[in-house]
Amino acid sequence: MSPQGIVLYGPPASGKDTITAALTRLDPRFTLLPKLKVGTGRAEGYEFVSAEHLDTLREAGRLVAETHRYGNVYAIDRQTIEDRRAAGYVPVVHMGNIGDLRQLIGTVPDGWFRVLLWVPREVTEQRSQARGDVDTPKRLAAWDETLTDLETNTDAGFFHLRIHTDRLGADAAAHEIMRAYDRLRDAGCSQPEGCRR
Repeated sequence: MSPQGIVLYGPPASGKDTITAALTRLDPRFTLLPKLKVGTGRAEGYEFVSAEHLDTLREAGRLVAETHRYGNVYAIDRQTIEDRRAAGYVPVVHMGNIGDLRQLIGTVPDGWFRVLLWVPREVTEQRSQARGDVDTPKRLAAWDETLTDLETNTDAGFFHLRIHTDRLGADAAAHEIMRAYDRLRDAGCSQPEGCRR
């Protein structure tokens, strides 16, 4: 079975945006799946919607994941995933907590190719400050939450691929992800361990 797409999971400033851009440059079939967003802040990678519109989608059963963080609401629309796949694209989704990730993948073990992007806490702080975030302390709190989330809710076999983005550049990471994704797709693996290099 071919994975529906790629999930990049990791703490703030672990490189999700940068690696997604590198993936798209490497192969245009990989495309960021924009999240719906109710609130304020960064617009890149999001589609701003009203709370009422989100309520309508929720009632229609179209939301596959919904997160409340930084005072905003983020959600993924099932229809957007289906539209991207129907057009021949591989959706790339960014996730910050395991609960939402599990909602996305549902009961199909390899329905999504799962990549853990990791950086030490001090690197998150440095990158957050360098890109001009005004809420770096909240990003560091989110890093702490991500570590706890990982330790509490996953095991060694949950992710198909783990990348330390403070050790591997974005282009090299994108190549690793693309090769591993294609192996999983071609092999139709039933367990993550069978697809690792």
